[in-house]
Amino acid sequence: MADIQMPHEMHEKHLCFLTNLGMHNTNAEDYKKLVKNPKFMCEACGRVAESEKNLCKPVKI
Repeated sequence: MADIQMPHEMHEKHLCFLTNLGMHNTNAEDYKKLVKNPKFMCEACGRVAESEKNLCKPVKI
C-alpha cells in the first residue's frame, strides 16, 4: 500500500482532511470542539474553526 502524501505540513489536523475521514460522523463531540466559537474561515473550502491550525488557508472572521 502506498504512503498517503499530505498536500502540506499539518494537513492531518485540518477540517477538510478530518471531514474526509468522516470525523464529523464518527467523533462528533471532538469535531464540534474544533468548530465551536469560530474565529477563522478557510479561503479554500469555506469551513470555519476556532483555531487557524485546523484550516488550510485561514482568514480571521
